[in-house]
Amino acid sequence: MNKEVGITASKNDDFSEWYTQVVIKAELADYAPVKGLIVLRPDGYSIWESIKESLDKKLKETGHRNGFLPVLIPESLLGKEKKHFEGFNPEVFWVTQSGDSEIGDRLALRPTSETLAYSLYSKWIKSWRDLPLKINFWNSALRAEITGTKPFLRTSEFLWQEGHTVHATQDEAENEVMEILNIYKKTIEEELAIPVITGKKSEKDKFVGAVYTTTLESLMPDGKALQMGTSHFLGQNFSKPFDVKYLDVNNVETYAWQASWGVSWRLIGGMIMVHGDSKGLVLPPKVSPIQVVIIPIYYSKEDRETMILEANKIKDSLASNNVRVELDDRDNLTPGFKFNDWELKGIPIRIEIGPKDIAKNQVVMARRYNQTKDDISLDKVSETINLELENIQQQMFVNAKKILDERVVRVSEYQQFKEELKNGKMIDCSWCGNQTCEDKIKEETGAGLRVVPFDGTQKSETCIYCKNSGTTNALFAKGY
Repeated sequence: MNKEVGITASKNDDFSEWYTQVVIKAELADYAPVKGLIVLRPDGYSIWESIKESLDKKLKETGHRNGFLPVLIPESLLGKEKKHFEGFNPEVFWVTQSGDSEIGDRLALRPTSETLAYSLYSKWIKSWRDLPLKINFWNSALRAEITGTKPFLRTSEFLWQEGHTVHATQDEAENEVMEILNIYKKTIEEELAIPVITGKKSEKDKFVGAVYTTTLESLMPDGKALQMGTSHFLGQNFSKPFDVKYLDVNNVETYAWQASWGVSWRLIGGMIMVHGDSKGLVLPPKVSPIQVVIIPIYYSKEDRETMILEANKIKDSLASNNVRVELDDRDNLTPGFKFNDWELKGIPIRIEIGPKDIAKNQVVMARRYNQTKDDISLDKVSETINLELENIQQQMFVNAKKILDERVVRVSEYQQFKEELKNGKMIDCSWCGNQTCEDKIKEETGAGLRVVPFDGTQKSETCIYCKNSGTTNALFAKGY
């Protein structure tokens, strides 16, 4: 792909190609030599660091600490929780050789860390004084996504965090599940400006080995739902096979209760899809590697010296107010090329400063998200920019929330369900709770049950498919 030509695919007409071009041409990531893997470039990694920093702070404030786990897991250990292992087995990469020698017990490249973590937790936890144990791991996971891969959305290795906690009671563990879900929601909505719908997964789609799974779902512009994160109540399903137990205050040995949870760099993919446009990325200010770019405009050597001097003053002023700012003083490129280049990269605000602006004691402020411009006083640049960055962050969320709300459609008839699905909508309908109906809908329409919303109980209506009494509301959509 040639960077100079910009984005050549239409977001409306060829969403998949548009997405790939944005990822590559905006220099967030590139394809690795091994199929199914990607390489994060500095801007892409910077966005991940922003998400990580925000989430990490919230987790530490709620008593969680970070640890590290190795990437290799013995097959014998994975098999201790049979149902869990069977659920992941098709996706596992196996190490069978060390140098020229065959190894005995095959080693799995970590698809998820429950079995590894809990075999260790059984050693670390002895009494009620050791609880709760709340550890988070920032690492990568590997799953065999060799076909149908897409940067940030489906890759064979991905960055994520996975939390694994142990509690003395069921109530404590279930409170943990909801606390984490709310932390995720706050991070996704306030940092990435992506609205999400929270609720439970169906029994069919819950995490393998969990009692139940809570989820955060959002709808992408192509009409497909994206799971943004999950938080699982594991009950004692892992503590029993792994002997995660403790002596309570009465010196009685008791199995512990557990929760696990995680989000991945899939969040970056969701951000690209929700906010991007025909020119490329549109970044929310809170996660943008650069929040403001300054472009001096000049037509002579004398103009250049003056404009660069004034631009540096603005840069220093913004930097002193904790704004991430870049001065583009490349001489071999026209202002127009620079505008397009920074628009492709999604930088929230562009400041243009030329001789006519200086004469009027002003600069031009261009917003990336809605393509509008304003003249602002040179004396109030820092004050104005800081307020505008906050306003852009809020407005991007408001706009995305409005679009999501408009695209979640309430229906009561199956024919309408199918029609609205073709229009790229997420379908809100009554469901009887029977997996047969869930499976039939998936088979006939391609739409899966994405989430049973926490606030969606509707018992008065009939199931969208079988017309028996509905037990709850459910949201269906095609998904990634």
